[in-house]
Amino acid sequence: MCSISAAAEPRSSAARMSEAPGLQDLFDEANGHLAMGEMEQAVACYRRCVELDPEFFDGWHALGMALMKTGALKEAVGCGLKAVTLRPNDLLAWTGLSQMYVRDGNIPEAEAAKANARILSLGGKVVK
Repeated sequence: MCSISAAAEPRSSAARMSEAPGLQDLFDEANGHLAMGEMEQAVACYRRCVELDPEFFDGWHALGMALMKTGALKEAVGCGLKAVTLRPNDLLAWTGLSQMYVRDGNIPEAEAAKANARILSLGGKVVK
């Protein structure tokens, strides 16, 4: 479980990360668990991050990637979809979502996500 107990309530979409007490520390802790291969602890901390800030792109993306590594593929895809919804022109988000779909065996969706990543890699936009 996360050792940092952020004392914030969920925030509005207009709030920024710096306004959520403890969110950056919590995200850093999650990243530390990830680096040490402690996937369950990382997932727990990333979950807490997105609970505190439902619009926290980095938290959704990282949670999706960590869940993919634990084999929770359906939930990982859901997190990946949330990340691309928050930042539809983010190359890394579409690349990660494509990987999640591949691991889940959903090749048509993986190809579609990969196509969006390719558009972005060439300097285009998915959403203008």
